[in-house]
Amino acid sequence: MISRVNERTHTPFDPLSEALGRAVPIEGGLAEQAVVAYWPGLDSYLLDDEQATWTATQWAEHLEDPLLEHPFAASPHGDRRAIFHLEARLHPDDGDLSDAEWAEAAHRLARAAGIETPGDQSGCHWIAVHGKPERLDVIANLIRLDGAWQRRPADLMRRLADETRRIEADLRLPPFGPPPRSGAVPGPCRARRRRSPRCSPSWPTNRTGRWPRCADWSNTLPTASPTSPAPPVTRARTAWN
Repeated sequence: MISRVNERTHTPFDPLSEALGRAVPIEGGLAEQAVVAYWPGLDSYLLDDEQATWTATQWAEHLEDPLLEHPFAASPHGDRRAIFHLEARLHPDDGDLSDAEWAEAAHRLARAAGIETPGDQSGCHWIAVHGKPERLDVIANLIRLDGAWQRRPADLMRRLADETRRIEADLRLPPFGPPPRSGAVPGPCRARRRRSPRCSPSWPTNRTGRWPRCADWSNTLPTASPTSPAPPVTRARTAWN
């Protein structure tokens, strides 16, 4: 499993469209298994199974609500780009996970990223979407219910890398990279469908020819000159706060 953090955005529509592989709005409710996890406080606002009938637009509006309810909330640097987007992918040879396994991975990555704190009743709106095979997207609004900005750990990338190692060990995925810093010992691995080099045409490799664990794509992006518009889509390391 590898993970990366995309550049923050002003609205959740683009990250959700990317997660689903199609543009939002989407008519009709999403498949029940598309949203595999969400912030724990959502259950108190919904009737039983109500979220299974939500459209993609309704999920996006739910994520956007704190921006509208707290129009002056901003990061310590005055940044209003509150939508956080984390991707996690399996290697194609690892197979896919069950909905319960994706949900477990989503909550663990959310805690590692600092967007979910057990027992916090005023935390962030966030959802985890399994809209594409072997991929999970965690999308959150960093404006908390109390109007404060959710601060993320300064060592975010290391925490995510360590947590993906632990998830691999617990779900018996084939290990790749150094073990987690906590010293978790992986059990027997799942059998791969086939053997192939760990590389992908859509995800750049590092100098060793292997996939990086938590990627920072700032060095792979085109840069705009002062007289030309910025590229329409960028993925780079974001500010931690």
